[in-house]
Amino acid sequence: QVQLAETGGGSVQAGGSLRLSCEASAAVIGTYSMAWFRQAPGKDREGVATIQNYGYTLVATSVEGRFSISKDAAKNTLYLQMDSLKPEDAGTYYCAASHHSYGGYAGLRRDNYNLWGQGTQVTVSS
Repeated sequence: QVQLAETGGGSVQAGGSLRLSCEASAAVIGTYSMAWFRQAPGKDREGVATIQNYGYTLVATSVEGRFSISKDAAKNTLYLQMDSLKPEDAGTYYCAASHHSYGGYAGLRRDNYNLWGQGTQVTVSS
């Protein structure tokens, strides 16, 4: 079974930056559709950004202009660059993978992904 492992979480001040990484145990990143999700305490897990296996990328409107998603297939690693962080960005961030491809906001739907990492926590202080 392929495994996903997120790293790079931590505590930053508002306006700061973090770069999250998700490394796969097999050659997944280059052929699967990938996405980042986040979950704050007491809230549902929500899609943040996706990069589909055909190259399409999309970020949620709540982070548009501040977050970007990218990957390095040779390293089996997915990235989430987070700039201009706000307190409402805090939560546990998860990476996810799917064999299938999606268009538009379907790529940010939780139920469309079947492989998940354990998450990395992000806190943002004002």
